[in-house]
Amino acid sequence: MTTHETPATFRTRVNLVQVPVVVRDRQGRIVGNLRKEDFQVFDQGKPQVITSFTVDKSGGQPASEAAPAAPKAETAPGEPTPATMPDRFVAYFFDDVHLAFGDLAQARDAAERKLNESLTPADRVGIFTTSGRTTLDFTDDRAKIHETLLRLRPQPIARTTIQECPDISYYQADLIVNKNDQVAFQAAILDTMSCMNLDPSDPASLQQAQAIVPGAAARALQEGDTETRISVSVLRDVIRRLSTVPGKRSIIFISPGFLTLIDMQPQKTEIIDRAIRYNIVISTLDARGLYTIIPGGDASQRGIQSPIAAGMKSQYQTTAALAEEDVLAELAYGTGGAFFHNSNDLAEGFRRVAARPEVVYVLGFSPQNLKLDGRFHALRVTLRDSAKLSLQARRGYYAPRHMADPQETAKEEIQEALFSREELRDIPVEMHTQFFKSSEWDARLAVLVRVDVRRLHFRKENGRNCDDLTVVSALFDRNGNLVTGTNKSIEMRLRDQTLENRLGSGITVKSNFDVKPGSYVIRLVVRDSEGQLMAAANGAVSIP
Repeated sequence: MTTHETPATFRTRVNLVQVPVVVRDRQGRIVGNLRKEDFQVFDQGKPQVITSFTVDKSGGQPASEAAPAAPKAETAPGEPTPATMPDRFVAYFFDDVHLAFGDLAQARDAAERKLNESLTPADRVGIFTTSGRTTLDFTDDRAKIHETLLRLRPQPIARTTIQECPDISYYQADLIVNKNDQVAFQAAILDTMSCMNLDPSDPASLQQAQAIVPGAAARALQEGDTETRISVSVLRDVIRRLSTVPGKRSIIFISPGFLTLIDMQPQKTEIIDRAIRYNIVISTLDARGLYTIIPGGDASQRGIQSPIAAGMKSQYQTTAALAEEDVLAELAYGTGGAFFHNSNDLAEGFRRVAARPEVVYVLGFSPQNLKLDGRFHALRVTLRDSAKLSLQARRGYYAPRHMADPQETAKEEIQEALFSREELRDIPVEMHTQFFKSSEWDARLAVLVRVDVRRLHFRKENGRNCDDLTVVSALFDRNGNLVTGTNKSIEMRLRDQTLENRLGSGITVKSNFDVKPGSYVIRLVVRDSEGQLMAAANGAVSIP
């Protein structure tokens, strides 16, 4: 039996297709008593076999079908006193790149009122922004949260406060440049002639406007692309940060929405995939409230003299606003979150988006004959008896372009379990902790794990019983930040007599950590290679 120890490092991989579903009755109440047999999933209109079914209950730990009771980390006499474990992590993500000052200020004040009313000792709050200029890592310090919220300001990256001539939106620029839409092109020409006071009857003026529009549309398209890519990238970073904390994880995305063109759709779907994998619920709030498009613009904008140009511009603004809002709906419905919009009652909005649905069903399936072509697959979820119930579910996914590596699959499963709070007992384990203080400022913490090998599936090879165990131990601080971790690999090549002896005594694995005095949360994950069984347990320790 050989043991190898390496630092605990992880990479990510796309798993089977997972579809979060929230079911409500006619009164809008969550329905939580459904089974796998009640659901049907269609991929491109074709029925799929649901291979995994999980019920995520916000009032407790996620529990899959026929889940056995979870093991408990044992604390022997004389061991350190357990610490309190943070239970819920919420990332407030303000889209300061797209939000106007008035909308951002009202949303900021409503968010602070909600936090003052509902923040508990087990909650940790982080504040993030699209621009990255105002951030606060997860904490329970109310003073820091208040100070960070007060610093929020609009931070447009590409746009200027000076109205352009012609004033071409990102949506209209996409129509002109990417779709060669002549109606959008003519509308921009009319706007150019109006804002430059050119004579519509003069051929030379018309040629001048026609020469100006392509360059203005290209600039608008580039600026919009930049802001959208930054928004998607930062949201991905927030999910990555949230995936490294244990407990219930949520994102509250405060934004007016933003346009995602066709080339950004796979990245958006990747965000939804990643959030589902790490049990992160994204709820969205349209901070514009109940808004309307004013034909010709408001008093702060230059008026448009041409009625035709004004009508076209208003139409494009309305269509663009719906498209921008649609991304908020897609993020929320795709991860089991709430989408609040078309209301000025932001206090009620934060109340709704801050509460995770009581029950989210996560359906998993492996697409049959899936082509690795990166194409979009539309999803539809139904109930076999849906007369009185409504569904909120993911709309679709993009096919991968390559097959997953089995080793990366195992690594991904371990990472998901490590940053979860769920306890698994496919393999019976016992965990104990001991510490020794070498000085007032330094200590060594030992985590001892006893693994019962009776449930492992050994492979017979050259007269020996073969299996490999991976044992990952990690320490988190009181705010849920990963402090350190170890990854031990145990290669077992046991003769029959040796295995028989091990059946009674099990295997003991010890991991040592050099730490400072304080409170720590311990997370243990054990996985074997042959049976692909897993165990996961939680522990806590306080070193005075």
